[in-house]
Amino acid sequence: LYEWRVALISVIAMPLSLVAAGLALYFMGATINTMVLAGFVVALGSVVDDAIIDVENIVRRLREQRKAGSDKSTARIILEASLEVRPAIWQATLIIALAVTPVFFMGGLGGSFFEPLALAFILAMLASMAVALTVTPALCLLLLNSAAIERRESPLVPWLKRIYVGLLARALRAPRGALAGAAVLVAAGVAIWPFLGQGLLPAFKERDFLMHWVPPEGTSHPETVRITQAASRELRSVPGVRNFGAHIGRAIGGDEPHNVNFTENWISVDPRVDYDKTHASIESVVAGYPGLYRDVQTYLRERIVVRIFGPDLHVLRRSAEEVQSAIKDIPGLIDLHVEQQVEVPQIQVTVNLERAGRHGLNPGDIRRVAAALVSGIEVTDIHKDGKVYDIFVMAPPSIKLSVDNVKEYLVDTPYGGRVRLGEVADIRLSPTPNMIKRESNSRRIDVHANVKGRDLGSVASEVEARLGKVQFPIGYYPHLLGEFKERQAAQRNLLNFAMLVTAAIFLTLHASFRSWRLASLIFLALPAALIGSVLATFAGDRIVSLGTLVGMITVLGIAARNGILLVQHYRHLERVEAQPFGLELVLRGASERLSPILMTTLCTALALVPLVVAGSIPGHEIEHPMAVVILGGLVTSTLLSLFLIPILYLRFGAGSSREDEELRIEGSSKTPQWRPHDA
Repeated sequence: LYEWRVALISVIAMPLSLVAAGLALYFMGATINTMVLAGFVVALGSVVDDAIIDVENIVRRLREQRKAGSDKSTARIILEASLEVRPAIWQATLIIALAVTPVFFMGGLGGSFFEPLALAFILAMLASMAVALTVTPALCLLLLNSAAIERRESPLVPWLKRIYVGLLARALRAPRGALAGAAVLVAAGVAIWPFLGQGLLPAFKERDFLMHWVPPEGTSHPETVRITQAASRELRSVPGVRNFGAHIGRAIGGDEPHNVNFTENWISVDPRVDYDKTHASIESVVAGYPGLYRDVQTYLRERIVVRIFGPDLHVLRRSAEEVQSAIKDIPGLIDLHVEQQVEVPQIQVTVNLERAGRHGLNPGDIRRVAAALVSGIEVTDIHKDGKVYDIFVMAPPSIKLSVDNVKEYLVDTPYGGRVRLGEVADIRLSPTPNMIKRESNSRRIDVHANVKGRDLGSVASEVEARLGKVQFPIGYYPHLLGEFKERQAAQRNLLNFAMLVTAAIFLTLHASFRSWRLASLIFLALPAALIGSVLATFAGDRIVSLGTLVGMITVLGIAARNGILLVQHYRHLERVEAQPFGLELVLRGASERLSPILMTTLCTALALVPLVVAGSIPGHEIEHPMAVVILGGLVTSTLLSLFLIPILYLRFGAGSSREDEELRIEGSSKTPQWRPHDA
């Protein structure tokens, strides 16, 4: 812009839009968290564009009018220049907002994560448009009314325009080379796409770790406590580990339905230490406890679950072992284990009704005695010092640990006598499932696994393929669950609503141009803008997560905005300034749009470069891949706006302004039409 007053207007407008969006979120009761900040990052390109487009067009018109010796007032020139680009910006903003709306219908974990991002993005867009409508023209009037901006034009811009116009003129006269290059890029993007992995969310480098310790069924409570205490001492000796906590499952009164052999441990890591090194040290300590199932997870760790349904537990266990054997050698699959649904010895007491009746005993009397002997029975509560203590009656361990002792226990009869428990009931040790899990009126068993060193989508796809080769008995069938299914459901919802939004975007383009040809031209050219995003993803972590898709939506929005503004500028030159359609029109319109397109691209890129350079550090797991995708997409979307759109407009745009004028005149006979240049 080469003028400090002009630059100041843009610098004020951009943060003002984000502050206004933040205040709107605050009054809506939303929390300003990482996802909201990510939404502001995603909206940055459009916010920058809003500030630059208005200011650049106003400054360009002021310079033109003053050099031409026009007697129009500065206020009138600013108003006309602002209204000139405003309809196109409204339409572009509507298209970008429409592109983001499917995020609100994703549902599940992905929806919970990305809905605040989408809300922050849309509010930032609306705030930016409001600032561009009000604050930016007012600042231009205050600061540029008496400024001699016509004498301070950047020497860089004419030089860039000469180079650009020369390249564009060559491409317009021989468009086959440019179109072939675009086709090659599109083909490269399509060819690379199948090699990209899939994931629901990026790998979060959380500082809090969750560990499950599950010794074999039947491990005593003291032994489970001993193992947990030993692990606590070792883990707390790892540099960077700040604390350790654990809870051990309880058969009675626990907050989770697990036995005393189930333990959840959690630790926190100091943010100042090296994350990867500390994580490796923790995993090394955990690996030193063989003979039990253990894992190290963050609270958002990827997980694959194969859930097998069927009527018989023994057949379910055999099927689960077959599934485990079938998928155990899949690369990237770790922590593979079958849920511990095993049989444990349990004292079974079966009342002999005939013998119990001879002694006047009811079946319920015998069952209550047996329950008190084996597991204890609550009889009352004691309230003391504001606390409640449960009082249980139970037998000494010497009785309940021996079947013979249980048989010899004496039971009071209603007639004042006593009888051995073994005389009125059959008592024996019986193998019994340690847990009973049912879903949809069917027994089930789970095969759990985590993913490491490979993308979730490819691992889950291979698991599905292997499951298809396992022969299950009649009445038994598997379901693949976990984060992979969560991503599939979210992606399915996203794509379903995206199809509706795609139709709405096309209709909006048609309403903007009043031409099916131009609407189709922009609509079909937009996917080419994503090639840079695809190539950037391939050069990065090669994972297409939901954050990556949201970044691609942003690139589409920027490309749509640039395309709409460029085409509308062509039509303005043809209809208002009477520039005849042809090569000169396309070259002039493209050269006049060069500065705002380059400024938007450079400002957005400069804002994103720190996120890309910093890498996927803790706290930036979502912003980093989105920044990579947007930065790569900026390259191809800029090339699309500067070369492909002008070529296509010169080829297919002839007569579109006459078609628009005929539609406008036809509509004016029914409804009075307002034109920006009538202001």
